[in-house]
Amino acid sequence: MIGKTGVHAIRALTQLTGLPEGQSLGAAQIAEKIDAPPNYLAKLLRILARQGLVESHKGPGGGFRLARDARRIRLLDVVEPIEPMTRWNRCILRQKDCMDGDPCAIHERWKQLRDGYLAMLAETTIADLDPRAESPLKDHR
Repeated sequence: MIGKTGVHAIRALTQLTGLPEGQSLGAAQIAEKIDAPPNYLAKLLRILARQGLVESHKGPGGGFRLARDARRIRLLDVVEPIEPMTRWNRCILRQKDCMDGDPCAIHERWKQLRDGYLAMLAETTIADLDPRAESPLKDHR
Protein backbone atom coordinates (compact mmCIF):
# COMPACT_ATOMS: atom_id res chain seq x y z
CA MET A 1 0.00 0.00 0.00
CA ILE A 2 2.91 2.34 0.58
CA GLY A 3 4.34 3.44 -2.76
CA LYS A 4 7.98 3.39 -3.76
CA THR A 5 8.53 6.97 -2.59
CA GLY A 6 7.18 6.19 0.87
CA VAL A 7 9.30 3.05 1.10
CA HIS A 8 12.42 5.03 0.16
CA ALA A 9 11.59 7.64 2.80
CA ILE A 10 11.18 5.00 5.52
CA ARG A 11 14.37 3.20 4.49
CA ALA A 12 16.31 6.47 4.41
CA LEU A 13 15.24 7.42 7.92
CA THR A 14 16.04 3.93 9.15
CA GLN A 15 19.60 4.45 7.89
CA LEU A 16 19.85 7.56 10.06
CA THR A 17 18.96 5.79 13.31
CA GLY A 18 21.82 5.28 15.70
CA LEU A 19 24.15 7.86 14.16
CA PRO A 20 26.60 9.23 16.74
CA GLU A 21 25.88 12.74 18.02
CA GLY A 22 26.83 15.35 15.44
CA GLN A 23 27.29 12.86 12.59
CA SER A 24 25.30 13.08 9.37
CA LEU A 25 25.00 11.02 6.22
CA GLY A 26 24.92 12.51 2.75
CA ALA A 27 22.04 11.82 0.42
CA ALA A 28 24.35 9.93 -1.94
CA GLN A 29 25.53 7.67 0.91
CA ILE A 30 21.98 6.92 1.98
CA ALA A 31 20.86 6.40 -1.63
CA GLU A 32 23.61 3.84 -2.16
CA LYS A 33 22.65 1.95 1.01
CA ILE A 34 18.94 1.78 0.11
CA ASP A 35 19.37 1.46 -3.67
CA ALA A 36 17.61 4.72 -4.55
CA PRO A 37 18.51 7.39 -7.14
CA PRO A 38 20.63 10.02 -5.32
CA ASN A 39 18.99 13.16 -6.75
CA TYR A 40 15.51 11.79 -6.12
CA LEU A 41 16.44 10.86 -2.55
CA ALA A 42 17.97 14.29 -1.90
CA LYS A 43 14.67 15.93 -2.90
CA LEU A 44 12.75 13.49 -0.72
CA LEU A 45 15.01 14.21 2.26
CA ARG A 46 14.44 17.95 1.79
CA ILE A 47 10.67 17.32 2.00
CA LEU A 48 11.22 15.38 5.23
CA ALA A 49 13.40 18.22 6.55
CA ARG A 50 10.56 20.70 5.94
CA GLN A 51 8.33 18.35 7.96
CA GLY A 52 10.80 18.46 10.87
CA LEU A 53 11.75 14.79 10.62
CA VAL A 54 15.36 15.26 9.52
CA GLU A 55 17.91 18.04 9.82
CA SER A 56 20.07 19.08 6.89
CA HIS A 57 23.63 20.33 7.32
CA LYS A 58 25.65 21.78 4.44
CA GLY A 59 29.38 21.77 3.89
CA PRO A 60 32.12 19.24 4.67
CA GLY A 61 30.79 16.53 6.93
CA GLY A 62 27.28 17.72 6.19
CA GLY A 63 24.30 15.68 5.24
CA PHE A 64 21.18 14.53 7.00
CA ARG A 65 20.39 13.27 10.46
CA LEU A 66 17.17 12.64 12.38
CA ALA A 67 15.67 15.79 13.86
CA ARG A 68 14.32 13.89 16.86
CA ASP A 69 14.58 10.51 18.51
CA ALA A 70 13.66 7.64 16.18
CA ARG A 71 11.21 6.40 18.82
CA ARG A 72 9.21 9.59 18.28
CA ILE A 73 8.99 9.33 14.47
CA ARG A 74 5.99 7.27 13.43
CA LEU A 75 5.77 5.70 9.98
CA LEU A 76 2.62 7.75 9.45
CA ASP A 77 4.67 10.93 10.07
CA VAL A 78 7.08 9.86 7.32
CA VAL A 79 4.60 8.68 4.72
CA GLU A 80 1.73 11.17 5.15
CA PRO A 81 3.49 14.24 3.68
CA ILE A 82 4.56 12.22 0.63
CA GLU A 83 1.61 9.91 0.04
CA PRO A 84 -1.40 11.26 1.98
CA MET A 85 -3.01 8.16 3.45
CA THR A 86 -5.48 9.83 5.74
CA ARG A 87 -7.46 10.78 2.60
CA TRP A 88 -8.32 7.13 1.95
CA ASN A 89 -12.03 7.81 2.18
CA ARG A 90 -12.67 7.64 -1.54
CA CYS A 91 -14.99 4.83 -2.48
CA ILE A 92 -13.88 2.38 -5.16
CA LEU A 93 -17.49 1.73 -6.18
CA ARG A 94 -18.84 5.29 -6.21
CA GLN A 95 -17.82 8.75 -7.33
CA LYS A 96 -18.08 10.12 -3.80
CA ASP A 97 -16.70 9.38 -0.35
CA CYS A 98 -18.07 6.41 1.56
CA MET A 99 -19.68 7.21 4.89
CA ASP A 100 -21.05 5.12 7.71
CA GLY A 101 -24.52 6.60 7.14
CA ASP A 102 -24.43 5.87 3.40
CA PRO A 103 -22.15 2.82 2.97
CA CYS A 104 -21.36 1.02 -0.27
CA ALA A 105 -21.32 -2.78 -0.54
CA ILE A 106 -17.74 -3.12 0.77
CA HIS A 107 -17.60 -0.07 3.05
CA GLU A 108 -17.34 -1.96 6.35
CA ARG A 109 -14.68 -4.35 5.08
CA TRP A 110 -12.61 -1.52 3.55
CA LYS A 111 -13.02 0.63 6.66
CA GLN A 112 -11.71 -2.17 8.87
CA LEU A 113 -8.71 -2.77 6.61
CA ARG A 114 -7.97 0.96 6.18
CA ASP A 115 -8.26 1.72 9.89
CA GLY A 116 -6.03 -1.23 10.81
CA TYR A 117 -3.40 -0.19 8.31
CA LEU A 118 -3.42 3.44 9.45
CA ALA A 119 -3.20 2.27 13.07
CA MET A 120 -0.14 0.15 12.23
CA LEU A 121 1.53 3.19 10.62
CA ALA A 122 0.64 5.34 13.62
CA GLU A 123 1.90 2.78 16.16
CA THR A 124 5.16 1.81 14.44
CA THR A 125 8.20 4.04 14.74
CA ILE A 126 11.42 4.30 12.79
CA ALA A 127 13.18 2.88 15.87
CA ASP A 128 11.04 -0.25 15.59
CA LEU A 129 12.56 -0.88 12.15
CA ASP A 130 16.20 -0.49 13.18
CA PRO A 131 17.77 -3.94 12.71
CA ARG A 132 20.46 -3.11 15.28
CA ALA A 133 17.96 -2.52 18.08
CA GLU A 134 15.71 -4.87 19.98
CA SER A 135 12.26 -4.16 18.65
CA PRO A 136 8.87 -5.12 20.05
CA LEU A 137 7.87 -5.87 16.45
CA LYS A 138 10.15 -8.93 16.45
CA ASP A 139 7.77 -10.57 18.92
CA HIS A 140 4.89 -10.45 16.42
CA ARG A 141 6.20 -13.06 13.97
